[in-house]
Amino acid sequence: MRGAESQHIDGAWTGATPSMATTPRSGAAGDSGTGRPKMLIMDVCGAYMRPLGGWFAIAKIVHLMNELGVDEAATRSALLRMRRKGLLEPENRPGARGLRLTGQALAALEDTDRRIFGPRHPAYLGDGWILVSFSVPEDQRSKRHVLRSQLSWLGFGNLSNGLWMAPRRMRDELEKTVEQLGFQQYVLMFEAQYTGFAELSSLVSEAWGLTELTTLYAEFVDWCAPVTERWKDVRHPSGAQVFIDYTLALYHWRKFPYLDPGLPKDLLPDDWVGHRAAELFFDLRNRLEPGAVEYVRRTCAT
Repeated sequence: MRGAESQHIDGAWTGATPSMATTPRSGAAGDSGTGRPKMLIMDVCGAYMRPLGGWFAIAKIVHLMNELGVDEAATRSALLRMRRKGLLEPENRPGARGLRLTGQALAALEDTDRRIFGPRHPAYLGDGWILVSFSVPEDQRSKRHVLRSQLSWLGFGNLSNGLWMAPRRMRDELEKTVEQLGFQQYVLMFEAQYTGFAELSSLVSEAWGLTELTTLYAEFVDWCAPVTERWKDVRHPSGAQVFIDYTLALYHWRKFPYLDPGLPKDLLPDDWVGHRAAELFFDLRNRLEPGAVEYVRRTCAT
């Protein structure tokens, strides 16, 4: 673990999501082109490099990224940044210069997988909430930013300056994060039930930015429509297009489990678009992931 002044490494991994700059709710809808190469490389490393042995030749990474529309210069620059962050390390093999996922990166990816591929069951309203308050001295305000960023990535909603909330089931992840950062002295944690006075659904809508989140989910559903149509009647999808479609689906999806902690259904609209978005993503994953992995395996073996 590097110092408490920086986010822990799984934050560096999960933080690389499209549409979001510093924290999940700080960016606008759409694709931030400057970060796209790094984001896509992270998806390629997590979805393919890891299950295929944890090592790829650099030339093969460049080839795969070119399939995704990223040029060689941007790819090599992003790889260099990932090495500096401790996510990749050089390992050369006969006839090939390559990169391997570090132990820290592998551990972070396991945590990330549990979040982005885990069950999407809504929390039970009767379980209550976890409330977090923190106070950081002014001369250590960088830690304040780290705490805000981490709470946002954990799926907490911001009630007011220095006060955050999430479904109570997020307690274990919160404790783990605070301990990893070494920030126990700054954080107060409470379990609570809401008793008034504002409508809880309105409070939740504002704290989690549900209007913006609805827009993001709707954009994802719109993006999925032609992809789903392309593969709906194909029994065994294969080839470069499967790799492209699955990687981009993962790229666009992975922010949502961090923006949406699975809020109680009692507090969401009856036609909550998040349910449809999750259904589409997991259907695409079931259809396309095997063929995408096989395409990368064959590409990297030649």
